[in-house]
Amino acid sequence: MRWLKGIVGIVGLLALLLGGLWFLQGTGLVVIEPIACVGECDTLEGPSVAWAITGFVTMLGAGGALWWVFRRR
Repeated sequence: MRWLKGIVGIVGLLALLLGGLWFLQGTGLVVIEPIACVGECDTLEGPSVAWAITGFVTMLGAGGALWWVFRRR
């Protein structure tokens, strides 16, 4: 069970960081040019409600996963 909590903790931390980036990009506070593109890569121009909501939901899920990892039992 300890290895499972370790994996969930690492994935949760990465998801929290990625969700934060999506949220900040969706609100227009951070603008980053595309790095590695497979198809047509357009920069996000201006705030995007969809990306802000996606980032927020991702951060909530990651926060729940990290809460499960670090709760005392």
